[in-house]
Amino acid sequence: MTTPPRKIIHIDMDAFYASVEQRDNPELRGQPVAVGGDGSRGVVAAASYEARRFGVRSAMPAVTARRKCPQLIFIRPRFDAYREASRQIHRVFHRYTDLVEPLSLDEAYLDVTRNKAGLDSATELARQIKRDIGQETALTASAGVSVNKFLAKIASDYDKPDGLYVIRPQQVLAFIEQLPIERFFGVGKVTARRMRALGIVDGASLKQWGRADLMRHFGKSGSYFYDIAHGHDDRPVEARRVRKSLGAECTYSQDLVHQAELNDALSELADEVALRLQKADKQGRTITLKVRFADFTQVTRSISLDRAVSDAATLFEHGQRLLASANPAMQPIRLLGITLSNFAHSEDQGAQLPLDL
Repeated sequence: MTTPPRKIIHIDMDAFYASVEQRDNPELRGQPVAVGGDGSRGVVAAASYEARRFGVRSAMPAVTARRKCPQLIFIRPRFDAYREASRQIHRVFHRYTDLVEPLSLDEAYLDVTRNKAGLDSATELARQIKRDIGQETALTASAGVSVNKFLAKIASDYDKPDGLYVIRPQQVLAFIEQLPIERFFGVGKVTARRMRALGIVDGASLKQWGRADLMRHFGKSGSYFYDIAHGHDDRPVEARRVRKSLGAECTYSQDLVHQAELNDALSELADEVALRLQKADKQGRTITLKVRFADFTQVTRSISLDRAVSDAATLFEHGQRLLASANPAMQPIRLLGITLSNFAHSEDQGAQLPLDL
């Protein structure tokens, strides 16, 4: 007997931090707003849609954002307000299903194959969830509905803001085939460049590759790319999923040799990890640096701090020290990664240094 397809909803709040600020301060409504720091090392944590029209994006250096939009209004983050809004949103989720997998304060998967409302239509459920969030928080959410997590996440980003996009079972393969490779979740800028160099430009061309060939070029990720190209993603929605670490890494098209380019690479990674930590509302005590050299040998170095941190400045500072320990001979480097783990409990998270945003 054929198992009926699952019904998965991915909810992603629209410009969450910036939207909370605009909701709570009427003077900011309709204005280009960036949540983050306006200092020399500051980055944009979130940008309102008015700011995005000028090309301002999250993870963008504040100086670049200010250049693109001179009238940009920078707001320091208020994580207590974001957490409270997130709690309200998750109460709405649990009204419809207990199979809720939070990804961050403003993003979650919901498995509504069986649901508390007793509705057969996942599309109608998504519509009701969006309505309830709007009524109870005065914020808008975008929803993606499909048969697995991969497709639902892509769908939620397809019609922002305040969108609802559905990829039905009979549409899956055609949808994937026309999808540009950059839109595939898990394909970053570096991987996309490598794929395009191999002639992989969209789902249709990705589908032409065998699993073994993809794994030869992309390691374990190649198996994942093969599955999603064929519409397969069996990952369950994990209601009790506990994230133990959070990080970012990058494989460079040209080996890094000089200290200046190593510092630039570490700075970019530290900024990216800090943004992910802030979005996930996490702080940790153990920083790990991963280094892969040009000869493909790999080392890791870690340090455990006496306080929980999440700011980019601390990640960058210790990343530099760990790199000096891992690479005293200044060998060419192919890959760098920074990970934070040993997360603090929420009641311990007041001890960090000021956020470098």
